[in-house]
Amino acid sequence: MRWLFALLISSSIAQAAGEKSGDFDYYVLALSWSPTWCALEGDARGSEQCADDANFGWVLHGLWPQYNKGWPSYCPTPARAASRAQTAGMADIMGTAGSAWHQWKKHGACSGLSAARYFGTARAAYGHINRPEVFRKLDRAVEVPAQVIEEAFIRANSRLQRDMITVTCKSARVQEVRVCLSKDGLTPVRCGVDVRRDCTLDDALWNPIR
Repeated sequence: MRWLFALLISSSIAQAAGEKSGDFDYYVLALSWSPTWCALEGDARGSEQCADDANFGWVLHGLWPQYNKGWPSYCPTPARAASRAQTAGMADIMGTAGSAWHQWKKHGACSGLSAARYFGTARAAYGHINRPEVFRKLDRAVEVPAQVIEEAFIRANSRLQRDMITVTCKSARVQEVRVCLSKDGLTPVRCGVDVRRDCTLDDALWNPIR
């Protein structure tokens, strides 16, 4: 019985360590450039997101509850876990059902919403941000200043300002665009200092959509 008691105690400690679900300041909408993820990780995994006919550009990496400093993750929540149908229903903008499931566990559970409402909010946030079509028209890999990506998003979204968006890079490639949005209304807001860490590369590699 000692092992059972120890298991119960360790479980309660792990739960107590999680932040309170629904207690956050704003959202971060993370848009991942799918060709970068495929080149660095997805192809090696054989992900269906990277199939030749997938045609993914900017995919929804996630909608992340964020504090003004720091962020919650893996929060205890009374909400029922996301179903297979719900995660599969997000694959058209998130690449795979597996990605949607991971985002629900790590971030969605911290939103204070049910899985259905969280995914609905994530889809609405994705739709609120115009993704410049010019990036889909490239037919070969190029090197670009990361700042060009940010400027293109600002031009395509009249309410965006420089302190509301950031571009990240990984392995000398453009990785993501992250936009800070209000909890209510999903309107662009100023990002916290820990989010505003722009990629400064002048020659970031940009892979085209296959």
